Amino acid sequence: MDYVPAADRLPAKQGDGLGETDRMTTMVDVARRAGVSVATVSHVLNETRPVRPDTRAAVLAAIDELGYTHNTLARSLVTARTRSIGLAVSAISNPYFTEILQGVEAGALEAGYSLLIADPHDDPAHEQKVVRLLHERRVDGMIVAPSAEPAGMAGYLTRRKVPAVFLDRLVGDAHDQVCAENTAPVRQLVEHLADLGHTRIGLVAGLPGLSTTTERVQGYREGLRARGLPFAPELLAGGNSEAEGAQDATRHLLAAPEPPTAIITANNAMTIGTLRALRDLGLDVPRDIALACFDDFSWADLFAPRLTAISQPSKEIGAAAVRLLLERLEEPDRPPRTLRLPCTYVHRESCGCTGAGR
Repeated sequence: MDYVPAADRLPAKQGDGLGETDRMTTMVDVARRAGVSVATVSHVLNETRPVRPDTRAAVLAAIDELGYTHNTLARSLVTARTRSIGLAVSAISNPYFTEILQGVEAGALEAGYSLLIADPHDDPAHEQKVVRLLHERRVDGMIVAPSAEPAGMAGYLTRRKVPAVFLDRLVGDAHDQVCAENTAPVRQLVEHLADLGHTRIGLVAGLPGLSTTTERVQGYREGLRARGLPFAPELLAGGNSEAEGAQDATRHLLAAPEPPTAIITANNAMTIGTLRALRDLGLDVPRDIALACFDDFSWADLFAPRLTAISQPSKEIGAAAVRLLLERLEEPDRPPRTLRLPCTYVHRESCGCTGAGR
């Protein structure tokens, strides 16, 4: 039997002197206006049974006309579902995650779920705290972009059997996960720069411990090997996935006895830091040094020169995370899945190719 809130099971008192717009509209009112049963209205609202398109349209029109608001809180007390998703990503500090958030929000809204958002700031201790707080808010499941030390957070979710999806960064194979391809795209950037004649190619890598950092460094080394170039440790510098760290890393690379003639940055925040360092050193891109980056962003083609970049399917990653979570809620015992989405190579001029991408 479908749950119908008590207020919706009782007709309004007759002769109470109130107009229809002067009291709270009930499911009974909607049913009367649409000429259907209360059960049919419930099926339309809760999507518990198929309803004929014309009947559904009549119910939705009555809801809109009367301004009816469904009592989702009361329903959640019966179903043990709040139709809410907890999202823990560093959206404020990282523009890439802002785009992922847009994909999550769109997917959740389409499925009739609300979002509770928390920023773990890529800090393991804070990450555990926000995941616990989201759990205490009784979200139906969580989507988390893990920190570089995710064991505490992942252990909490596992012990309490919280349905969860990890996005962007992988954590073993015990949970559902979705991310972009990382290794092959970086290899493509290295091979392109090598084909342009560069033999000293530097990499500003991300935060140690992140799967994205490990895989992008792997792609860097594969690209060197594919073009017969030796791996030189002094050409690999850590930028900690942030602009300030990349600024220091770039200065370190260029202070080497044989500095690189081309640099690859491993995320968009570090691209900004590298550009600042190059500007401070008076170096012109690509005349003095070539630049290519992992992560495209909406204003990358506004730079002069425009940035050659790997574009991640950010919004698609967010939407896929919602789909995986909803599937997990429907099938709690199915085996975990890991989805990898392909990236797009955006060829512009910062690599030294004139007229690219026009």
